[in-house]
Amino acid sequence: MELQTARLSLQEVTLADVAAIHQLHSLPETDEFNTLGIPDRLETTQRLVGEWVAHQNATPRTSYTFVMRLRTTQAFGGLMALNLGKVNFRSAEVWYKIHPTHWRQGYTTEALTALLDFGFSTLSLHRIEAGCAVENSASIRVLEKVGMQREGRKRQILPIRGEWVDNYFYAILETDRK
Repeated sequence: MELQTARLSLQEVTLADVAAIHQLHSLPETDEFNTLGIPDRLETTQRLVGEWVAHQNATPRTSYTFVMRLRTTQAFGGLMALNLGKVNFRSAEVWYKIHPTHWRQGYTTEALTALLDFGFSTLSLHRIEAGCAVENSASIRVLEKVGMQREGRKRQILPIRGEWVDNYFYAILETDRK
């Protein structure tokens, strides 16, 4: 499966992406708001990507994890995923991690817009949620640009670098997109 935008291609993650994902996860810049921490070895990333690939083959499908690539060069730009909730709620949670060389160019907003469209149009979701650390101003801007509304703040819920950090809770409804 592949989602296309004007500048990007969102392709389902494969084991061939492990090295690029490991490099992304190992960058101090992308670790700033990461609850997983920097992986200790390539095998750790391999296991994680293996889990994502297994979810692609699950029945029923529970998540969609995409590699973001620039259409012109096929350069690796980051990761984006949609994790489905309980079927009767028609909800999902989105997350993303973008390589710093692709920050501040509108790629995250463009890719997230495509992923939201996929969730609402193809998967018939009612609600898509996201969360981000309250200090993550770049992610806050992206979530608000795509029309997500801040619904609350969860106190000390994210374990980041040995400390508990607050999280903003965002959501968008299918009716918000019309």
